[in-house]
Amino acid sequence: MSASMNRPPLWRRLLANIVPSMREPRRLTVDDITVVDRPMLRRAVAGTVVGNLMEWYDIGIYGYLAVIIGRVFLPDASGAAQSLFSLGVFAVTFIARPVGGIVLGQLGDRLGRQRVLAFTLIMMAAATFLIGVLPDFSVIGVWAPILLIVLKLAQGFSTGGEYAGATTFITEYAPDRRRGFYASLLDLGSYMGFAVGAAFVSILQLTVSAEAMEGFAWRIPFLVALPLGLIAIYFRLKIEDTPAFQDAQASAQAAADDAQAAADAPKGVVALVRAYWRELLTAFVLVAAANTVGYALTSYMPTYLTGTLGYDEVHGTLLTLPVLVAMALCIPLTGALSDRIGRRRVLFIGSISAIVLAVPAFLFMMHGEIWSTLLGLVLLAFPVTFYVANLASSLPALFPTSSRYGGMGISYNLAVALFAGTAPFVMEALVQLTGSALAPAFYVIATSIAGVIAVAVLKESARRPLPGAMPSVQTEEEAIELVETQEENPDLDLDDLFPERTETP
Repeated sequence: MSASMNRPPLWRRLLANIVPSMREPRRLTVDDITVVDRPMLRRAVAGTVVGNLMEWYDIGIYGYLAVIIGRVFLPDASGAAQSLFSLGVFAVTFIARPVGGIVLGQLGDRLGRQRVLAFTLIMMAAATFLIGVLPDFSVIGVWAPILLIVLKLAQGFSTGGEYAGATTFITEYAPDRRRGFYASLLDLGSYMGFAVGAAFVSILQLTVSAEAMEGFAWRIPFLVALPLGLIAIYFRLKIEDTPAFQDAQASAQAAADDAQAAADAPKGVVALVRAYWRELLTAFVLVAAANTVGYALTSYMPTYLTGTLGYDEVHGTLLTLPVLVAMALCIPLTGALSDRIGRRRVLFIGSISAIVLAVPAFLFMMHGEIWSTLLGLVLLAFPVTFYVANLASSLPALFPTSSRYGGMGISYNLAVALFAGTAPFVMEALVQLTGSALAPAFYVIATSIAGVIAVAVLKESARRPLPGAMPSVQTEEEAIELVETQEENPDLDLDDLFPERTETP
């Protein structure tokens, strides 16, 4: 029934065979539309969310155990050298991320998202677990810190492909009208992972003696990564590759000699940068702005609260926990909001609120009371909630299916390495250089001003098909409605869906 609704009258079809100019432009049919397999979508979301939870769990536990790790792996060094070593090893992860993003992104566009995501999770879980069983300096000497660095490099490499692949995977699986909500669940997993890691370490610090922590207890959070990883791997091995990727692969094989197919084929790094440098730059700036304030809230706050504001180590950790949990639970709400009012509006709220709230947030924290510190953290968490909830749905929409994983791998991981990984160091350096506890606020403001500019040039993608893909819906009824209203639907551009409509005969 739906196909006949789109078929022109018999006389017009017969005439079109005689007079080519009478042929009607290509229109959308029900067969063109992907109806989402809901059980498969649920498994895809579960597998990717647990993977993201694991990624940030590792970042959380290492950040809070960095001081102890420095003592265990360099026991004969000075306190300053131990701190520099542990922070340097943390930075190594971010150095390896762009390499992993480039290599695994290229493989993801060629071999498939599911295969590469399964590999990244196996590699991440194994490296984290091995840190937990790694002999310390007293057992194997200088090999202990060397092997720790190697394992952190492996973690960074795998993480470089994890978030880029997870966002690509979910956005390609999700229906167009709810892509913002489903993609935001990834960052719910991310921040819950950080909160779980911080809570785990805090519980150990409160219940175990300092000697026991340095003896064996510090290893426990790393060992827990193995069962978490096995659960996520189970989910990922149960799901198929995304319909968008499968369609792109089928089209490329069916038209291997076609010029358009060659243009849409996966690109190497140099060709990808040449073809999509504007999109890569836009994504880079957005990720830099969002993650500067995001890592200020997560990775830098324990150092800021204890070193600059004078809180003890346990309170420096515990004060951030309720804020992180509340923010994580609000992230899907802002993701769903972007499905209603648009990605650009929500990202504008995030970037502008970061500019407006940064100084008040740090002033409240500098007041020194528990209530004011919590209020300052909430003000800092507000823009993060609106930023990160929409990056996962906005950034993949900048690239076509054939280059989406690769484009995300380059732009996201370079920005994270240069801005997120360095955010705690830069902010602490600004405090030391200026002598002002307010200095980090101005760094947040500067990066978010750039973020406002990036949002201004960002193309709206809410409720619209991804570039290079047909529309994706939740039900057959929605597919029929989309076909019937395609000419007047503001979220559909038939010339984008069917480039041959604009070709001159």
